[in-house]
Amino acid sequence: MPISTRFTIWRPLATALAATAALLASFLAPATAQAQTAPRESRPVYSYEHAVREAVWVDTRLDGDGDGKSDRVAVDIVRPREPAQKGRKVPVIMDASPYYSCCGRGNESQLKTYDANGHVVQMPLFYDNYFVPRGYAFVGVDLAGTNRSDGCVDVGGRSDIQSAKAVVDWLNGRATAYTTRTGTHKTKADWTNGKTGMIGKSWDGTIANGVAATGVKGLKTIVPISAISTWYDYYFAQGAPLYDSGPDWLSDYVDSPDARAKCAAVQQKLVDQAPRTGDWTPLWTERDYVKDARKVKASVFLVHGMQDLNVRLQHVGPWWDALAKNGVQRKIWLSQTGHVDPFDFRRAQWVDTLHRWFDHELLGYDNGIDREPMADIERHPDQWVTSKSWPPRGTSATTLRPAKGSQQGVGTLGLTKAKGTEVFTDDPALSETDWAARIDTSTPDKAGFTTGTLTKDLRLSGPSEVTVTATPTTSTAHLSAVLVDLGPDTIRDYAAGGEGITTLTNRTCWGVGTTGDSACFKETRAKTTAVDYTVVSRGWADLGTYADARKGVPLTPGKAYTITLDLGATDHVVPAGHRLALIVAGTDKDLIDPPSTRPTLTIDLARTSARVPLVGGAAAFAHATKGARTAVPQEAGALDGVRAPRTAHRVPEGG
Repeated sequence: MPISTRFTIWRPLATALAATAALLASFLAPATAQAQTAPRESRPVYSYEHAVREAVWVDTRLDGDGDGKSDRVAVDIVRPREPAQKGRKVPVIMDASPYYSCCGRGNESQLKTYDANGHVVQMPLFYDNYFVPRGYAFVGVDLAGTNRSDGCVDVGGRSDIQSAKAVVDWLNGRATAYTTRTGTHKTKADWTNGKTGMIGKSWDGTIANGVAATGVKGLKTIVPISAISTWYDYYFAQGAPLYDSGPDWLSDYVDSPDARAKCAAVQQKLVDQAPRTGDWTPLWTERDYVKDARKVKASVFLVHGMQDLNVRLQHVGPWWDALAKNGVQRKIWLSQTGHVDPFDFRRAQWVDTLHRWFDHELLGYDNGIDREPMADIERHPDQWVTSKSWPPRGTSATTLRPAKGSQQGVGTLGLTKAKGTEVFTDDPALSETDWAARIDTSTPDKAGFTTGTLTKDLRLSGPSEVTVTATPTTSTAHLSAVLVDLGPDTIRDYAAGGEGITTLTNRTCWGVGTTGDSACFKETRAKTTAVDYTVVSRGWADLGTYADARKGVPLTPGKAYTITLDLGATDHVVPAGHRLALIVAGTDKDLIDPPSTRPTLTIDLARTSARVPLVGGAAAFAHATKGARTAVPQEAGALDGVRAPRTAHRVPEGG
């Protein structure tokens, strides 16, 4: 189904919140302006050098490692000293992560470092440097089983989420914390008003999604960057496995040495309850945050790369739509990058926007961000457009239908239902780039269908669905469906090592630094490449899940099956002079694993179609294709695109 276009109205500020803003104005605004206007922006008026740095261990009330004691998670805090001295309370920005000691955060893979007293010296990323002087506390939480925390990593399950939720509870006076990992001296968060915003990329942002889905009181906003919304979709695409390992491998990857010694039972559970068959189990239900979107009270500022092949775009559409359905306040940025933080592709605008977002959501400042367009979309490298709502009003799912052409596997795409069949044989050595490069050539590994050359621009906005009726020759088969913009362009090179960015040697500074925690980070620039085609959206499935997306069954060779593949959300304009293509094929090399057999599949074109979210719907498609010239099939000369997708990621990591 297409993503809802509902535009949520922001909650009115309560009287108490307005009073808080007025109080903050007394110490954030210049004295001459105090009586004139309420503040619109927090200012760096507090000392970062003399900020309070402390560590506490919050009781999660779980015993994940089975040692007979309640697990405590380590919480490192950097907060301005002056407000507490004057009896004023501050809000919190929190990043809960498994990566603070094993792998690092950000483009420079920063780790936490500590002084002799165990207090954090370097807190990764710029959040503490920038926001603490502006009157926020920054809190870095080690997920259970990582760094200095007790417990076990359970990869998005109860332990992971409770690790962070318990901290939000403590910040709001509902949980217990101690000054040491094993001691009995309790401590309260009497320096905060409890208003918390969670942020993080990849696994960190996933935890923010999961905590928001508990409906915990005090969590006012989350900023999930390239984040997972349901863990099943990280490991499988409608039954087709994405990697050659499951969550047990990932748990072991980030476990602390202490956790590895204690968490064998948790590891085994991750093996037993996440079978490589792709069948849905209770383990995946526990790690599905979309189903609990109705509980979300926090606003959501979502950021994702439209070419992210690690945490793929399938994590955006259902989550965004569920939030809209439940009236959640939302904002979204969609870039042309892969798995990249906005600090590294749009730095100045990101820091400014994030600053205003937190000021609005946590300090209650009326700075106008709630009245700005909902979506920012990167249309070309470093060229952004906005959309008042997303997807924009007037977007509707339009059914496009494939038809045979003059050569096998080289067909047309339009509004008219056609008859006939196409045949291809799964070749696990080939990927979407191979198929697209030979779109106008008859090859045995794919079926491709293209519009004529467009006479008007055509905008896709949201997720697509491709319904395929296929007859396999073997008992197992995997399918891929790909939408492609055929035409020359210069795009971010998302398949290169930086996934669309190049890291430079010069640094710029964002906030205040100390000897042990610099606020200066390496600059980046867009890494671009000239291409003849751009993959717009992708989806995959095991044909054996045709009857039940949560359970696969063996196929009967020679029998026709109908299945609908969910393609990731996108926002892309196919310009006049280009063509839109649909490719149906088997294994997408390095993006899904191959089936146990190598089937040949016959596609029934009369029962195969694509539902594509077009701005302007079917009328826009008809207008854009009116008078379009039909492409002439080619026998030689491949189109140039990005390199083939890199070996599949197994770590939702931000470093």
